[in-house]
Amino acid sequence: MSSSGQIELSLVIPTFNEEGNVQRLYNEILLVLQQLQITTYEVIFIDDGSSDQSLQRIEALRAQDTNVHYLQFSRNYGHQHALKAGLDHARGAAVISLDADLQHPPALIADMVQLWRQGAEVVYTRRNDKQNVGLFKKLSAKAFYWLANRLSEVPIEEGTADFRLLDRKVVDAIKTFKESHLFLRGLIPTLGFKQVALDYEPAARFSGQSKYSLGKMFHFAINGITSSSAKPLYFSIYLGLFFAFLAFVYGCYAIYIAVFTDAAITGWTSLIASVLFIGGIQMILIGIVGIYLGKLFVQSKQRPTYIIKSNTLSSTASHEE
Repeated sequence: MSSSGQIELSLVIPTFNEEGNVQRLYNEILLVLQQLQITTYEVIFIDDGSSDQSLQRIEALRAQDTNVHYLQFSRNYGHQHALKAGLDHARGAAVISLDADLQHPPALIADMVQLWRQGAEVVYTRRNDKQNVGLFKKLSAKAFYWLANRLSEVPIEEGTADFRLLDRKVVDAIKTFKESHLFLRGLIPTLGFKQVALDYEPAARFSGQSKYSLGKMFHFAINGITSSSAKPLYFSIYLGLFFAFLAFVYGCYAIYIAVFTDAAITGWTSLIASVLFIGGIQMILIGIVGIYLGKLFVQSKQRPTYIIKSNTLSSTASHEE
């Protein structure tokens, strides 16, 4: 809960080319805050290298409401780092993160705050896609969570989103993490604290286009799995042992045919196919190891995960993480 003089609620909003959504999102947030009778708040937009008029729209809002702030990145660093920057700079007793495209319904903020006031320290949301979801997206999402939950140390509930409320003590814990490849959906469940789920139906995008292409979604999934666990490395060992066992069995069979029978050993096609198949498996396993080595290489440089070009939070000017 907030104490005297403290900001009660911070809202962190990663923004990348969302000029058509900024004003509408602010209006809906303000309506909810008025209903909750929250007067000490801050709305922090993180301009993640936008090339449109998003920053200008945010500056216009700030001219009307000094509780509106922004962090402008020097370039596009990605959604997860934008979220981390917002958490690093938020000052509220509770911090809510949501996307700027209005698919995370601001009306749900009231329920999140109510659960927090009742003692919840993390209120996370689960998407309940009932309409307008393509078969490919639905199947790919299920495949991701199925695979992630078998390779991760802590299960990730299907449909979880980066639309969540965090108590100040949780935010302070997250601020201590300095990971180069961040995956908050996998990190937050590992922290403990009292966590409560809240289901929601995503609204239609109000304006603009989705920024997640198929390639970006695939990269996000790979990063999520490899950031949450080292189990894929153990999986590669088990897979290698399995194929080594098959090769041993086939070798014993070939020796038996050559020594104890007169049958000719034929099947160059199957031999080449086997070599190519095993070679492909080896390349995949080398790729898995390469991903982890690449992450270690980037982490060892200890470079900032984002650079702020300008901001309206004077106490954190020129801050880098």
